[in-house]
Amino acid sequence: MFERHKIVVVMPAYNAAKTLERTHQEVCAQGVVDHIIVVDDASSDETVAIARSLPQTTVVVHEANLGYGGNQKTCYQAALEQGADIIIMMHPDYQYTPLLIPAMAALIGRGLYQCVLGSRILGGSAQKDGMPWWKYVGNRFLTLVGNLLMGTKISEFHTGYRAFSRTLLEQLDLKPNSNDFVFDNQMLAQILWEGHRIGEISCPAHYFPEASSINFGVSVRYGFGCLKTGLEYRLCRMKLMRSMRFPQ
Repeated sequence: MFERHKIVVVMPAYNAAKTLERTHQEVCAQGVVDHIIVVDDASSDETVAIARSLPQTTVVVHEANLGYGGNQKTCYQAALEQGADIIIMMHPDYQYTPLLIPAMAALIGRGLYQCVLGSRILGGSAQKDGMPWWKYVGNRFLTLVGNLLMGTKISEFHTGYRAFSRTLLEQLDLKPNSNDFVFDNQMLAQILWEGHRIGEISCPAHYFPEASSINFGVSVRYGFGCLKTGLEYRLCRMKLMRSMRFPQ
């Protein structure tokens, strides 16, 4: 709990057996999380068995792989059904540190923001932490274009460490969004469309073989998807097109 707000951490998992327990332990060690939801996207390893052995955890299993975006849709719906007031999305691959959970929850719980991002860029250490150069360049370029098209000054659109208020998630219609990786970008665009400010907190990250990572080809497709989302947002703002993602 944080000031009577129920905090639920959601973990979209796929083949996370090597890192799930360690991530879970550190999440629980923060002392503010009431419940954890692991949504397994048809993993082929022991992710489900490990998740079911963990305390204060609900495990949801997809019989077929729905993709990263499809996994998140299940995560947020399950968190709302659990009665969460603050929902924090944490990858179970231990790339992002759980130590920031209390700070992110405080920014939401005290009403400063409806959405808070853990930014790998804000502290200026992304490359020192091990982010591959081509990912860093792509991240900076896509964030620049996103800011230009959406009129924002966010340091990183592409982090997978995010906190939301219940009110915000209830307001968003996530169904039109992709089931693929570009879901992340589309969701942030929806939040901006609804007029919400997005807060950020500097987040060091770990890069190692067990940490999940999308390959170069998938990254390219993701990049084009982000550009398309930004253009769609701008055209809708100019009333030159209509979109279910950005209702007018």
